[in-house]
Amino acid sequence: MKILVIGSGGREHALAWALAKSSKVSKVFVAPGNGGTATAGDKIENVAIGHSVGDFPALVDFARTQEVGLVVPGPEQPLVDGITDAFKKVGVPVFGPSAKAAYIEGSKAFSKDFMKKHGIPTAAYGNFTDYEQARLFVQEAKFDVVIKASGLAAGKGVLMPTSKDEALQALKSVMVDREFGSAGDEVVVEELLVGQEISVLAVSDGYTVASFPAAQDHKRAYDGDAGPNTGGMGAYAPAPVATQQLMKTIHETVLQPSIDGMRRDGFPFVGCLFTGFMLTADGPKVLEYNCRFGDPETEVVLPLLDDSCDLADVFLAAAEGRLDAVPLAFKAGYAATVVMASEGYPGPYPKGRAVAIGALAEGTQVFHAGTQRTDGAVVTSGGRVLTVTGVSDSLQGALDRAYASVGAVSFDGGFYRSDIGHRAIAYLQQQATQQQSGLSYADAGVDIDAGNRLVDMIKPIVKATRRAGTDSDIGGFGGVFDLKATGYTDPVLVSATDGVGTKLKIAHEMKIHDTVGIDLVAMQVNDIVVQGAEPLFFLDYYACGHLDVEATRDFVKGVADGCLQSGCALIGGETAEMPGLYAAGDYDVAGFAVGAVERTQILPRMADIGAGDVLVGLASSGVHSNGFSLVRKVVARAGLDFHSPCPWLDGASVGEALLTPTRIYVKPLLPLIRKQVVKGMAHITGGGFTDNIPRVLPSDVAVDIDASAWDLPAVFKWLRLAGGIAVDEMARTFNCGIGMVLVVAPEHVSDVVGALNASGETAAVIGSLVPFSGREEDRVVVRNTGAW
Repeated sequence: MKILVIGSGGREHALAWALAKSSKVSKVFVAPGNGGTATAGDKIENVAIGHSVGDFPALVDFARTQEVGLVVPGPEQPLVDGITDAFKKVGVPVFGPSAKAAYIEGSKAFSKDFMKKHGIPTAAYGNFTDYEQARLFVQEAKFDVVIKASGLAAGKGVLMPTSKDEALQALKSVMVDREFGSAGDEVVVEELLVGQEISVLAVSDGYTVASFPAAQDHKRAYDGDAGPNTGGMGAYAPAPVATQQLMKTIHETVLQPSIDGMRRDGFPFVGCLFTGFMLTADGPKVLEYNCRFGDPETEVVLPLLDDSCDLADVFLAAAEGRLDAVPLAFKAGYAATVVMASEGYPGPYPKGRAVAIGALAEGTQVFHAGTQRTDGAVVTSGGRVLTVTGVSDSLQGALDRAYASVGAVSFDGGFYRSDIGHRAIAYLQQQATQQQSGLSYADAGVDIDAGNRLVDMIKPIVKATRRAGTDSDIGGFGGVFDLKATGYTDPVLVSATDGVGTKLKIAHEMKIHDTVGIDLVAMQVNDIVVQGAEPLFFLDYYACGHLDVEATRDFVKGVADGCLQSGCALIGGETAEMPGLYAAGDYDVAGFAVGAVERTQILPRMADIGAGDVLVGLASSGVHSNGFSLVRKVVARAGLDFHSPCPWLDGASVGEALLTPTRIYVKPLLPLIRKQVVKGMAHITGGGFTDNIPRVLPSDVAVDIDASAWDLPAVFKWLRLAGGIAVDEMARTFNCGIGMVLVVAPEHVSDVVGALNASGETAAVIGSLVPFSGREEDRVVVRNTGAW
C-alpha cells in the first residue's frame, strides 16, 4: 500500500516514520515534506506539492496516478478547508475528518457550544461577535478569564491576561486591533481553569475511539516556564498525573461522548481528535479540541507504539469504519521530546543555517520540523527546527537519552529548554515521598476538600427552603425541626422514603442533574400528602464514585426547588463518595421526608368510602419517576438514543423530554384536605392504576375508570406504539397522564374540581367506585382504552 502524508512539520515526519515501519506499506509520500523526510531513506519520498486549497486538485491527481491507498493530512488548515472531502469524492480513503467535523477546531465558539449541548465538562464561557458585549462580559465576570480568537490562528490565538485591565486590553487587541485577523471576528471569553494540563490524542472511526497515552507539553519558550508562548518546546508521555482511573474517566465523560455527539449532530469524526484538558479540583475539563495530531505531542506518542501495532492498519481501519477490529497497543515505558528552535523564535528568526547531526544516543530519534534540503545539505527553514525524542523504561531515562542526542545536533543560533519534564519529575518525587510517608484518604479516591467545597456551595441553596420549625442550616451532625412551631394541636407524624430509579441513567447520560432532584422530593411528598399530611422536612442521600462538585450542586438545587414547591424544608443530607462502587459519572440518590397531620384528618377515611364515590384525576407532567426500565427499552427498540430529536415534543431531545420532573401536588391539595372534602388519595407511581388505587380503598369496592375522560399525553401514545405495549400493561406500569387520584363524594366533586383547576392543576372526573364483584380481575377496570 502507498500512503500520502500531507504537511511539512515534525508531526508529518513522525507520522511518515511510523507508517513506513509497516510491512504492508511500500511507499510513504510526504507533500511537501521537509529536510528530514527528504533524507529518511528509500521508503519515504517528498512530493513538491503544497497543501493550500489551490493545491487540492494536484494532490488528488497525484494520489490517483500513484494509486495511493490512504491519505493522512497533518495540519488543521487543509482539514478545515475540506481536503478530506476532496479525496473522498474520488474514492481515496482518508484518515482525517470532513470539513464539517474539522470545524470542531475551526471555531472555538462552535466547539464550546457543542460541549455545552452534550454535557462535556469545560470552563464557563461566552461567545461574542460584538466588542461592546464582550467588554461588558469581561468587566462583570466574577472569575479570571482567558481570551480566545475563535478561528484558526496558527496556535497563537489564546491570550491569558493576569488582571482585569490586561483582559480588556487583550480583548481590544483581538477584536478591535485585529491582531489575529479574521480569526478574531468572534471571540470566546472563558473562565481561567487552574491545574495541570494534559493532551490526549485519540483515533476514531466515528463510533469507536481509542486514545494514545496522555502527554504534557511545555508552551513557554524558556526554562522555568518563562518567555512567550510557542507552539510547544517539548513534551513527555505518558504523563504521570494521567492515572489509569483518570484516563478511564476522560474516555467515559469526554472522548466517547464527543465522538457520539458529533455523529448524532450529523458530522461523524474520523481521524485524530486531539483534546486538551485541565485537571481541576472538580475533575478533568476540556480546554480545546483539535481536529488532528498535535505537535510536538505526535513525536512523543508514536515512538511508544508497540512493535506489534501497525499504524497503517489502524489508520486504514478508522477510515473504513472498523477501528474496533484493530488494536492500538503501546509498549511499557516513557518517551520525552525536546524541541530545538531557531534564535528569535517565536518571533522573527533566520533561515538557511546548516544543520549537522552526529551520532545519536541509543533509543532516540530525530524528527525534522523546520528544515529543508538545499543543494544536498539540510538547512533551517522554520522556528521549530527539530524534535529529539528519547524512549526508556523511566521518564528520567527518556529525558537523559533525549538530551544526550540534543548534544549531537547543531546549527547556528539554536536553543532549547533544558528543563523539559520538570513538572513530571517533581510529581513523581512527591508521589514517592507520599508512598514512604503513608497513604491518605485522597489517595483512596475520597476528596474531603471537595466535599467541604460542596457544603459551602449549597448552604445558600438549602437556606432558601427554611420554614416555620427550622432555619435550614446545614453542616451539623443532624437536622433539627421544632414541631411545636408549626401550630399543630394533636399531630401524627408521617414519613416516606424513596429514590428515583433508573430515570437516573438518563440524567447521567444527558448530564442534567437538577430535574432528578425535584423528582426525588416529589416521590416522597406526594406519598405523604395522600395520608392527609403536610410535608415538613426533607433529607437527601447522594452516593457516587467520584464527587463532581458541580453535578452534585445541581442535584441539590433540584432538591431545594422541590422542597420550595411542596413547602417543606431541606434540613440535611449525606454525600457519600465511594470509589470503585460506582462508575465514573454515575450516582444514586435517595430521600427521606417527614410530614404531620392532625389525628382527626388522617387519610384515607376508609369507613366513609363506598360505592358511588367519584374519582377525580390530576394531570401528570409526563412519565414522572416510574417505569423507566421499560421506557429505556422502548427508546432502544425504536432505534433512538437520548440525544435523538424527540418524536413527541418539538425542539427537545428524547432525554430532555423524559427528564421532565415529577409534578408535586402538595399545595393545591392541602386546603381540600383541611376542608375534609377528600376521602382518600392515591399517588399513581409504579404499578399504575391497577396497583395504586386499591391501596386506599376498603375491600368491598372496585374501581371503574373511563379512559376517554382525558387525553392520553403524547409521550404515552409514542411509548405504546413504539414499544407495542398492550393497554393493560400501560395501565399497570405508567401513570398514563394521571399522577394523582382523589376519592370524592358526589356532592363535593364540583367544588373540588373547580378549586384544583383554579390553582393551576388540570383536574377531571375519570371514574367512580362500584361494588366489588369478588373477582380480582374486576378490582380495577379501565374502559374505553380505544381512545388511547
